[in-house]
Amino acid sequence: MNALLAAFGIDWRLLLINLLNFGILLAVLWYFLYTPLTKMLEARRQRVIEGVERANEADRKLVEIEESRADLLARAGKEAEDVVATARTAALQKQQEIIAQGETGAANILSDAQAQAAELKREALAQSKQEVAKLIVLGMDRLAEKRT
Repeated sequence: MNALLAAFGIDWRLLLINLLNFGILLAVLWYFLYTPLTKMLEARRQRVIEGVERANEADRKLVEIEESRADLLARAGKEAEDVVATARTAALQKQQEIIAQGETGAANILSDAQAQAAELKREALAQSKQEVAKLIVLGMDRLAEKRT
């Protein structure tokens, strides 16, 4: 084997030293470069995975929030419609009550006015009768004076 190595000009001692240097360099690079680099890449990969999971969780929560917001808006709209319907019903009842009160008041005023008119007519007739009676008496007195 020495003859073969000597034929190619290879010194086995230098080859052994170079292999030893390469092994040491490989071990040093492995320990100081490859291991920290793989740890850093693994940590980064974990952060990326966590970021993706957080983004997925945020999307899921956003969908839940949107659904709850839509449900809340639908319930609020229904409640508003119920309140408006109740208010309309109450307003209609109040309107009918006011109209009924107005009609009753108008009927009372009309009957009072008719009663007052009847009373005034009766008083006017009574006064007229008295005046006519006075006029008749005066007229009779004048006739009696003229005949005498």
